[in-house]
Amino acid sequence: MFRFCSILLCCLVTLPALAGPDGVVHVIDGDTIDVGRGDDRVRVRLHGIDAPEGDQSCGGAGVPMWACGDWVTRTVRDRYEGQRARCDATGTDRYGRTIATCKVAGKDIGRSLVQTGLAFAYRQYSMDYDLDEKIAAVSDAGLHATGVQSPAAFRAAGRAGRAAVNDASAPPGCPIKGNISKHGHIYHMPGQGWYDATRISPDKGEGWFCSEDEARGAGWRRARR
Repeated sequence: MFRFCSILLCCLVTLPALAGPDGVVHVIDGDTIDVGRGDDRVRVRLHGIDAPEGDQSCGGAGVPMWACGDWVTRTVRDRYEGQRARCDATGTDRYGRTIATCKVAGKDIGRSLVQTGLAFAYRQYSMDYDLDEKIAAVSDAGLHATGVQSPAAFRAAGRAGRAAVNDASAPPGCPIKGNISKHGHIYHMPGQGWYDATRISPDKGEGWFCSEDEARGAGWRRARR
């Protein structure tokens, strides 16, 4: 029995660690790449970093506004496009992308991007690059030399702005929200559980109603809560 356990332990120790994907890099944006060839590509969200969005601008406080998101994408593409990467996957995100740490020529892509000020440590999910970002900030590397808003703050501001536009579009006296979901055409009354979180997109056929009779007459039904 002891000999059998020893053999089993040796087998377990020598099993290779799960890794991948590996292959040629195709840069999507500052923190997202495809790895592989042709149709055999895996979309990878680089672990532990957050780069400016493609439409994000930087500047302010005396610094002229400039398209920093586009600049980061082009710089990352110049650096890594067509290179061969070896990745270690750690999971998947809510968009179905593989989260992975990837290396080119033995060097961690994410760490390099943070060290040179092209991306930020994504501390909400990992502290792996916390010190790298602090050193980059002290030395004014890359984006740290200009006025820059963190990508997370930029996205949050965008969501708040869109919500304000949607809420402001309600006609006076017509507060009922007509929302189209997988459950059909639903209207939400003020005070119901999902009222505040529901956003109205007129371009999708959603809209506002002034009374429940109007909503029901248009073929919409009341939300259950």
